[in-house]
Amino acid sequence: MTAELLIQAGDPKGALQALQEEVKKQPGDAKLRVFLFQLLAVNGQWKRAQTQLEIAGQLNPEAEPMVQAYRDVINCELHREAVFEGKSKPLIFGEPEEWLALLVEAQQAFANGNLDGFSKLNEKAFEQAESRSGRINDEGFEWLADADQRFGPVFEFIFNGQYYWVPMSRVSKLHTDEPSDLRDLVWLPAEVTWTNGGKLMVMLPVRYPKLEGVSGGGLLSRRTDWVELDAGHLEGTGQRIFATEKKDYSLLEVRSIEFDES
Repeated sequence: MTAELLIQAGDPKGALQALQEEVKKQPGDAKLRVFLFQLLAVNGQWKRAQTQLEIAGQLNPEAEPMVQAYRDVINCELHREAVFEGKSKPLIFGEPEEWLALLVEAQQAFANGNLDGFSKLNEKAFEQAESRSGRINDEGFEWLADADQRFGPVFEFIFNGQYYWVPMSRVSKLHTDEPSDLRDLVWLPAEVTWTNGGKLMVMLPVRYPKLEGVSGGGLLSRRTDWVELDAGHLEGTGQRIFATEKKDYSLLEVRSIEFDES
């Protein structure tokens, strides 16, 4: 089967093997190299993805803007990986509020296996965090949060070559288009309007961190699974989920989020 058919069948690892064979036969094909970069990213092989991205740029100089953009995004993904291994901390957008500092500390506890410490810090952070009403896909909500306890009222954004945690309280609107390429299943472009009226293009990591052992459907952002670490502690894998008091929304089905003014 071809790489394309294996992707349709939900087998990104098999697709990667098939595509590598194609690239061996046509090493000078820039489009195949771009495809390989994207498929390596789907499989979480960041360094190899970066190598193929650079080769694609060498073969096709017109691809340089894409190469530069995704070179930075992959570097951010490596930083993100370190954050969830407890080896680093995310950058915070704006003046860090006390509850967000607690949430970062909670993540460090989670990464180090201290689930009791995580729960206490997490609960304290959520008590202090501001909840805001608004609309998601034009459906009203009283509150919105990431369904994974590690994030809650925080967005993960990549912009200006950096990986950030951004409080939802700093965002006025978020708009996305439907995914149009394989890489959009890994990082979804979005236009953000800040509460001060400024606008910026960002990348949203589509999948929850840590890809080891994730199913093919999870790697392709077609499903979300919850890993029970112990009673009361779940870790999301696969596609990100946003929760409201009414229902859950998979990230890739979200076209717009608009918060009411505080």
